[in-house]
Amino acid sequence: MGLKWSDSREIGEALYDAYPDTDPKTVRFTDMHRWICELEDFDDNPEASSEKILEAILLVWLDEFA
Repeated sequence: MGLKWSDSREIGEALYDAYPDTDPKTVRFTDMHRWICELEDFDDNPEASSEKILEAILLVWLDEFA
């Protein structure tokens, strides 16, 4: 079972693991969306995301980065 858009905690942690030296505050949503879709475990419709979902993922990533 892969990652879905609703798995914001797991996706945020996966982004931190994949890009540990990247400050999430410098990442555009368009890039973050692409990176999420490129995650090996991601298995959801790329078109099903929203700004609210990306913000939730970003907050987790920021928390991991801090």
